[in-house]
Amino acid sequence: MSDATGAPTLRGAAVGRAIGIGLMYGLWKPRVLGAWRVPAAGPVILAVNHSHNIDGPMLMGTAPRPVHFLIKKEAFVGPLDPFLHGIGQIEVDRRVVDRTAIGHALGVLADGGALGIFPEGTRGEGDFASLRAGLAYFAVRGGAPIVPVAVLGSTERRGRLIRGLPPLRSRVDVVFGDAFDASAGDGRRTRKALDEATLRIQAKLTAHLETAKRLTGR
Repeated sequence: MSDATGAPTLRGAAVGRAIGIGLMYGLWKPRVLGAWRVPAAGPVILAVNHSHNIDGPMLMGTAPRPVHFLIKKEAFVGPLDPFLHGIGQIEVDRRVVDRTAIGHALGVLADGGALGIFPEGTRGEGDFASLRAGLAYFAVRGGAPIVPVAVLGSTERRGRLIRGLPPLRSRVDVVFGDAFDASAGDGRRTRKALDEATLRIQAKLTAHLETAKRLTGR
């Protein structure tokens, strides 16, 4: 749910987490590794690879804290619009500099919440090969550590009942990495500083993905 200003609330994200737990564990068999690496309190950004539509809900249902995701505006259609807003998710228009979404995301971090971001910007190979600068901006501006997350197994096979989803009761691995600071520690917020931070983030996320694949055998 949102408050009077339209900003997402922790209560809404907590409801979303409860729904996510029920659906993800009810339909599939998540194997969660390293959840203890997510700071128990304070602002944090969960940066997850994105190769399937269930990756976001899977993280919402397996993360140890309620998560507010930045989600593309196109997903907020029909009954999904009030539902996604109701569970504390943030609508973002990727075609413009969406100052409302930016404000809501920074507000989540200022309130000590967990912000979920697909740093690649859109669904793809899920290999962190092409990162946008948004993740670096929120990490540096919001003063939040980043926890890399790898969701593996969501695209390996198609289900027989619903072709667009992984087979029901199949295993999906969710691997959380060590939290890290994306900034250079000098307080700079220039375009050059954000570009440098993006490169550091990409190296960390790519290394985590490779580690996660070795751990899970994916």
